[in-house]
Amino acid sequence: MATIHILLIEDNLLLREGISDMLNDQGIFKVVAKSENGDSVLKLKGAEYPPDVVLLDLGLAKTNSLDLMQVLKEELPSAKIIAMDVLPGHVDVMEFINAGGAGFILKNASRAEWIDTITRIAAGEQVLPPTMTQSLFTEIVELAITTGRDLHDEAIQLTRRELEIVDLIANGLSNKEIATDLYISTYTVKSHVHNILEKLDLNTRLQVAAFAHQKDTD
Repeated sequence: MATIHILLIEDNLLLREGISDMLNDQGIFKVVAKSENGDSVLKLKGAEYPPDVVLLDLGLAKTNSLDLMQVLKEELPSAKIIAMDVLPGHVDVMEFINAGGAGFILKNASRAEWIDTITRIAAGEQVLPPTMTQSLFTEIVELAITTGRDLHDEAIQLTRRELEIVDLIANGLSNKEIATDLYISTYTVKSHVHNILEKLDLNTRLQVAAFAHQKDTD
C-alpha cells in the first residue's frame, strides 16, 4: 500500500502530537505537516508530497473551520478532508458534508477506527461513524429542503431494484451489506448506486439517503 500523506490541523497541542505520533507509527501514514490553525496550507501547495488527506478539527478556537475548509479545497483540491470532533452538532456535520467533506471521525475513536476511516477515505469512500449515521439523516433532509432541492417522484424513473437499494442506503447499509441482503454482487450494487446517482442528479450516498427520507415524508 502506498504511503498516505496527511496534513493535520488541530489546535490542541497534546492531541495534535498524539494523533501525529499514532498515525506515523502505523507505517502506512506520514504526517507531512501539522498546524493549530491551517497556516501550513499555503506552504504545502506544490510540495513534493502534497497531502492525500487533511484531518481538520471541526471546532478550531481561533479559526472558522468551515471557512478554512474552503481554503483547503482551493489550495489542495486533490486532498480528501476528514473532520474531527468529540461531540459534533448535526448542523456542523451537515455543513461540512455540504461543503464537500469526505468523512468524519470521532476524536475518541479507537486506533483501528482511525486507520480504517483514513484508508477508506483516501481510497475514495465517504465515511461517517455508524453511531452518527441514522440520527444524521433526518437533519440532512431538513438541509436539502432549506437549500431548495426539489425532487419529484414522477420526474424520476427508478427501477424496483434501485428503489430497494435507495431504501437500504437510507438505513445506513454499505455496498457489501446491501449485496448480502439482496443476494447480488458488490459490483452489481456499485453499478446500481451509480445509476441512482445519475438519475437523481445527486453526488453522494448521503444525498441519496436524504432523498429517500424526503420521499417518505412527502
